[in-house]
Amino acid sequence: MALPTYTTTGQKIGYYGFLAYCAMVFFFLIAPIFIIVPLSFNQSPFFGFTEGMLRLDPDAFSLRWYEQMLGICREDAIITTVCTNKWMLGTVNSFIIGISATILATTLGTVAALGLSRPHMPFKGAIMALLISPMIVPLIITAAGVFFFYAKMGLIGTYTGLILAHTALGTPFVVITVTATLTGFDTNLIRASQSLGGDQIRTFFKVIMPLILPGVISGALFAFITSFDEVVVVLFLGSVEQVTIPRQMWAGIRQEISPVILCMATCLVILSIFLLTTVELLRRRSERLRGIRR
Repeated sequence: MALPTYTTTGQKIGYYGFLAYCAMVFFFLIAPIFIIVPLSFNQSPFFGFTEGMLRLDPDAFSLRWYEQMLGICREDAIITTVCTNKWMLGTVNSFIIGISATILATTLGTVAALGLSRPHMPFKGAIMALLISPMIVPLIITAAGVFFFYAKMGLIGTYTGLILAHTALGTPFVVITVTATLTGFDTNLIRASQSLGGDQIRTFFKVIMPLILPGVISGALFAFITSFDEVVVVLFLGSVEQVTIPRQMWAGIRQEISPVILCMATCLVILSIFLLTTVELLRRRSERLRGIRR
């Protein structure tokens, strides 16, 4: 954004100095993440830049670790635990658990947000605090409590237990985003729909849902990211069959250091960038629908 013509020299120095400071902070936070991208193409089985990589020698780069991540093993590959289908099994489990938990969390969170948005909702503050408590309570305490509770119900080591636990962790994000979207919602639209003969179901899907859809999708994306990146609850509740990507990465770092971890981390970074870009586009669309920006 260009500065006004009446801006003084001191204001220009302060403005561009602030931009430079923000750029350095951004670089400090983001640079360590993107270092793993070139390291994932390393021919060497060590976590470091070789002399060939620094010289940009093509022989120093390889796709061997991506092949192992996909379960494709070469004949000369060393037989290790990473040269199996564990990574793909973890990927499939992460998507199954994440998508299922996202659907449940989005449904429950949207219904809860609609109830909390009503002006005469009793105990609104207490209910809101209870719904967002999984974001406040330390995750290790939540995982331990869920473990003892699910142990009595026979849900330890099952997909159902993991999905329900991840649903509880993702619901607060849906509640917060949908509630924020409903803050500027015009209730006169609901009265207009009812005056024209629309029942509650038709009013919800034809009037309310299209306007709050950006907030619902944003909350669903945050719930999916929370489930997809969660490892503590999986360590407490999951068995060998319910291994997910974060758990497999944790086990790989703890038991056997392999560049395959860098390959999976690179894929997760790309996925996170895609999801965050989608959230930003939805946020801007929501502002346009509410007339905040053009």
